[in-house]
Amino acid sequence: MSKLLSPLIIKEITFRNRIAISPMCQYSAENGFANDWHLVHYGSRAVGGASLIIQEATAVSPEGRISPGDLGLYNEEHIEMLQKITSFIHQHGSVAGIQLAHAGRKAGCAKPWDGGRQLKENEGGWTTVAPSAIAFNPEDDAPQSLDTDGIKKIIADFKTAAQRAVQAGYKLIEIHAAHGYLIHQFFSPLSNHRTDNYGGNFENRTRLLLEIVKAIQTVWPQNLPLFVRISATDWAEGGWNIDEAVQLSSILKQNGVDLVDCSSGGMVPGVKIPLGPGYQVAFAEHIKKKSGILTGAVGLITEAQQAEDILMNGQADLIIIARASLRDPYFALHAAHILGDDTEWPLQYVRAKL
Repeated sequence: MSKLLSPLIIKEITFRNRIAISPMCQYSAENGFANDWHLVHYGSRAVGGASLIIQEATAVSPEGRISPGDLGLYNEEHIEMLQKITSFIHQHGSVAGIQLAHAGRKAGCAKPWDGGRQLKENEGGWTTVAPSAIAFNPEDDAPQSLDTDGIKKIIADFKTAAQRAVQAGYKLIEIHAAHGYLIHQFFSPLSNHRTDNYGGNFENRTRLLLEIVKAIQTVWPQNLPLFVRISATDWAEGGWNIDEAVQLSSILKQNGVDLVDCSSGGMVPGVKIPLGPGYQVAFAEHIKKKSGILTGAVGLITEAQQAEDILMNGQADLIIIARASLRDPYFALHAAHILGDDTEWPLQYVRAKL
C-alpha cells in the first residue's frame, strides 16, 4: 500500500489515509448558521474517501467572522445543523474536524465574489479588533486595539466554541493562527506594536495562542487531536519568519498540540509569494525536522504521486489538499487508483469503481 493511503493514528483517532481536506471558506452561512450547502459540500468529500474533513474557519464570535457569510459557533443554536454534518461525515468513514477562528482586523469584509473589501457598518460590517490599531489595507478603518478584558474575552470565546464543538460531534479541532487573522496578528511585528505582555518579544507575541491552547484543553477531550495552523512566514521583511515558526512549533509540541498545519502569508498585502507546485512543503519539512512535531503539508499539492513523494521523503505526515478537492471531491478514491491501491468505495458507487 502507498504511504498516502496508509492509516495515520493520532491519539485515539485512526485516520484511514493521509489525505485531509483543508478548511476553505464557503461564505454561504447566514448569521453563522450552516445549511444544506455545507452538508453536501463536506459530506461529498467524506464520500470521496478523504480521511479528515476540516470545516472552514468557524468564528468564535460574531465580530470574528471574515464576512457575514462565515460559519460560527458562538450560538448554542448553531450546534443542531453541525451535528447533522458531523454525523454524515462519520457515517462515511471520515473524521470531522473544525477550524476555530477569529479574523481580527481582517473581519467584516464582503464575500470574495462581491469584491472582498471591508464593509462599513451601514453595509453590514462592524468594528474590528486587533493587537494594535493598524489597518490591513490603507482604505480600511483602523481596528480597535484589544485591552486586557478584550483579550480575556477572546480566550473565553475560543474555549466556549470548543465546548460546543464537542457537543456538535467534532473529533478534531484546528486553531487558526495563520493567514493574517487575529492570532497571527499577535505573532507578527508588522501588526503587533504592543508594549505590554502581549507584544514585543517572541514570548509575548505568542502568549495569546498558548493561552487559547490551554483554555481549549480544559474542555476538549484529551484523547482527541488538537492541531494548529500557522503561517510559517509573512514573506515580508521584519515580519514573522520560519525560525520563529520552528520555535513556536517546538513549544506547541511540549504543550500537547499534535500537529502543525504549515501554511504561509496573509499578514500584509502586496507581498510576492513564489507560487509553484508544493511551494509550502519545505516549511512542513523544516518544522517537522527541527521541532519533532507532526506536520501537515498544504499548497498546490494537486497530484497523487506528488503527495506520495512528499510523504515518502519524510517532508510531512499529512497531506492537506484544498483547491484540488474543490475540483475533485473524490480525490482520495482517484489517488488510490493512480497509486495502485485497492480502497473501499461507498456501496452505492461500487459499480463505477475504477
